[in-house]
Amino acid sequence: MTQNIQPPKAKQISKTLIAHDDERQDDYFWLNERENEEVIDYLNAENEYYDAVTAKYKDFEKSLFEEMKARIKEDDESVPYKYNGYWYIVKYETGKDYPIYIRKKDTLEHPEELLFDCNVMAEGHAYFKLVGLSVSPDNTMIAYGTDTVGRRNYTLQIKSLVTDEVFFDAIENTTGSATWANDNKTLFYTVKDEKTLRSDKVFKHKLGSSAVEDTLVFHEEDDTFGVAIYKSKSKKYLIIACYSTLTNEYYTLNANTPDAEFKVFQERIRGLEYSVSHYGDQFYIVTNVDDAVNFKLMKTPENETGLNHWTEVIPHRVEVLLEGIDIFKDFLVISERSNGLNHIRIKSWDGTEDYYLPFDDETYTAYTSTNVEFDTVILRYGYNSMTTPSSSIDFNMVTKEKTILKEQEVLDPNFDKNNYASKRVWATAVDGTKVPISMVYKKGIKKDGKNPVLLYAYGSYGLTIDPYFSSIRLSLLDRGFVYAIAHVRGGEYLGRMWYEDGKLLQKKNTFTDFIACSKFLISENYTSSEHLYALGGSAGGLLIGAVINEAPELYKGVIAAVPFVDVVTTMLDDSIPLTTGEYDEWGNPNDKAYYDYIKSYSPYDNVKKQDYPHILVTTGLHDSQVQYWEPAKWVAKLRMFKTGHNKLLLKTNMKAGHGGASGRFEALKEDAEEYAFLLDLENINA
Repeated sequence: MTQNIQPPKAKQISKTLIAHDDERQDDYFWLNERENEEVIDYLNAENEYYDAVTAKYKDFEKSLFEEMKARIKEDDESVPYKYNGYWYIVKYETGKDYPIYIRKKDTLEHPEELLFDCNVMAEGHAYFKLVGLSVSPDNTMIAYGTDTVGRRNYTLQIKSLVTDEVFFDAIENTTGSATWANDNKTLFYTVKDEKTLRSDKVFKHKLGSSAVEDTLVFHEEDDTFGVAIYKSKSKKYLIIACYSTLTNEYYTLNANTPDAEFKVFQERIRGLEYSVSHYGDQFYIVTNVDDAVNFKLMKTPENETGLNHWTEVIPHRVEVLLEGIDIFKDFLVISERSNGLNHIRIKSWDGTEDYYLPFDDETYTAYTSTNVEFDTVILRYGYNSMTTPSSSIDFNMVTKEKTILKEQEVLDPNFDKNNYASKRVWATAVDGTKVPISMVYKKGIKKDGKNPVLLYAYGSYGLTIDPYFSSIRLSLLDRGFVYAIAHVRGGEYLGRMWYEDGKLLQKKNTFTDFIACSKFLISENYTSSEHLYALGGSAGGLLIGAVINEAPELYKGVIAAVPFVDVVTTMLDDSIPLTTGEYDEWGNPNDKAYYDYIKSYSPYDNVKKQDYPHILVTTGLHDSQVQYWEPAKWVAKLRMFKTGHNKLLLKTNMKAGHGGASGRFEALKEDAEEYAFLLDLENINA
């Protein structure tokens, strides 16, 4: 019996933490000592306990993995896209876990040229990630970043696409991305601070020189900002982007003169957000200037980029969020969101065309995808819904003809998208706000309160979780589960104010919205507290932690993946990676008002003596976003306080980071673990 398997017990070493004359006792602070053997022993003991408790359904878990894997086409490849005379393709081969990058010159009939075989590069590594592929303008060289730990700290290298020779010493601690000047000799890249992992410097490298000779061209000294560099789609400008949660600043340089000085576009003003795109002799700017909460589009001459020269192109609209633009030679494509749904608007520069792509589903996701070519009338976009597999579509903006290039294949002879239904319903929050929920389920379910429901949410950083298709999710739907996404405040599903109302001193709206959605699903007889489950990861794991402190009785079980749960202590420690850049999201607890508010909801600080639902917590030892010790400390404290006999499990991937396993199918094993945990609680074992 599970009750006879004793969980590990972390030793308690009391540490007093003082801020604003407030004392907190942390018995598990010592777990942040990554090099301490006792810490590793504790994590391994938790993993052994997890294995012991879940042993009874390991065979089912394996069959779930095989079931999920069988739906995915192994010998697959991406839709080719053309850039600078070459077609680029990513393909997968049967039995291999990692992608293979190839290109073909001029036509798709041309013999393929191998860029990278990640299966070979990953040999000998438990984790491998390739990012930031950047081809030189003359197509002869490629820069790329690799990570073999999972800490999102990339080693940058360059290789010749003519000889396959790798150039110069590897550069450590980079973001993995790099940008070429137009001379094919100069490469710009960004470096991270070794301790905080903040991207804070831009360097310039000259081919033929040693990396130690590289020139620092920009240093972002404000520790609440990060920095990146890219080239405009027009290929005329190199652009340095400085970014924080609330403020942007850009610097530009003609890509033909890489040794000249970057020039500030518009100096940072706290609260001024903007992004820039170049076209002709103008820059186009998506911005929130003049209280444009949902953003508007402006333009300015390329030689007069200050704010006082910006003129309006598309005005601010209260009901429409302007999410971004794609610029083509003859067309401007605008990505918008209204009433929670994506819309793609197409305008010709000469003013003769202005229309929207038609979408009919009640709830769906549509987005512009890979559009790297400037001189083309073809817009590539993606579309899917909770019942419709993802499609990649080419749309001719002149003839208005669309070509479906590829629809995601679901290799299951029993799969028929017409067997599933999706809908959007609205819960009422405690303050009267209507909160949307997107749902999908197999047709034929009854609203009798007996359906198992998995409710998912994120709710931070303005990140919107759109309703999307998942072949993995079919393993739940086909076994009677309803899957639901709560579009809680903190995301931007209903516009920018939806985000503003779920951050800083309004953060608790995120949690109370989720609780309201849970109660709605129960009151409408979709489910009951005996069959309701909750899932969230990272900042969504914070949501789960806060919710089960406040309303544990609503849920049979929850999953908190890589959860951000020790909010006060982390936000007070500016040496922890990424902390300072988070102040505009959560508040700076060095300010007492924010300290008190964060402390009032921080999951770790609010664990109490009560019954908690069944809980599965996952983390990665090398996580750079949420350090492993947050979930480890949380679980240790929950073990001390929770009453009852419900399961509390901690699974640490000792070889990965925030994103989990790196292989294409290794990640499915983590999905199978989570699903098996849920299905076992429903006594479903086949």
